[in-house]
Amino acid sequence: MKLLHRIGYYLGGFSIGLIVLAFFLNGKKVSCDYGPEARVLKSINNKSLAIPQNIQQEFNANQIDSIQIREILKYAHVLFAESDTRKEPCGIYYLENSADDSKLDLKIENCDSVATITEIIWK
Repeated sequence: MKLLHRIGYYLGGFSIGLIVLAFFLNGKKVSCDYGPEARVLKSINNKSLAIPQNIQQEFNANQIDSIQIREILKYAHVLFAESDTRKEPCGIYYLENSADDSKLDLKIENCDSVATITEIIWK
């Protein structure tokens, strides 16, 4: 069999496989969060968020609502150098706001069932 025929069969099978895979995964909430930053953000966003009273008062004083907090948590960058990921029982992560008009960064304690905002760092 010639090399050109082999390449043709390979590409044909590969394309059929991609179509079948797209058919099975289409519409499902499937994500490919393989990087450490993506896994941490997904873990934090899938848990309930606890905001202590003193942090909530600071948010209210600066007119920051829960929608803005969720946006920060969704698009933030995790600074692992500033984080204490191995702390027991819950790791602490420093989230840097990635928005252009960012006013604050957050430190979040990521436990098994709840993520708690522990500190606000104003810029």
